[in-house]
Amino acid sequence: MNFVKRFIIIFIILVSCVGCDQTTKLIAKSALPESESFSYFFDTVRLQLVYNNGAFLSMGSFLPGTWRKGIFTVGVAILLLCALAYAFTTKPGSFSMVSAIALIFSGGLSNLIDRIAYGGSVADFINLGIGPVRTGIFNVADIAITTGFFMLLLVMLRQKHQER
Repeated sequence: MNFVKRFIIIFIILVSCVGCDQTTKLIAKSALPESESFSYFFDTVRLQLVYNNGAFLSMGSFLPGTWRKGIFTVGVAILLLCALAYAFTTKPGSFSMVSAIALIFSGGLSNLIDRIAYGGSVADFINLGIGPVRTGIFNVADIAITTGFFMLLLVMLRQKHQER
């Protein structure tokens, strides 16, 4: 896949993901009080605004502020730049591979925007589950990152299977 096609795919996914994530976070911040949870669809969806100072499931939120800033701002920025460079240079660059990396990059960038703009925290507001079995609280960027990760895993498994 040539550079122009890769750029178009990455650009469309980037604008879509960051736009949706930032818009839903703005709506959540304006419509959801931090102290309440709202339940929908027989309690399968809960909306509750929380600010996450850590990573996935608040991992690392206990670290001192300097460490958190270094890891979750500087470190993530470096990893995102590496992922973007890889998306543009990998051979062969299939549509699925480039899309997966673009999803991870876009979700990570949107959460990084929050960390830089809001003092190191990310707004999370979605919780899914049935009865006592529930997810952690997450946002649209987290969905993009997770989707991209599983897409990348499937692409890599498919490539490994084809090599056999």
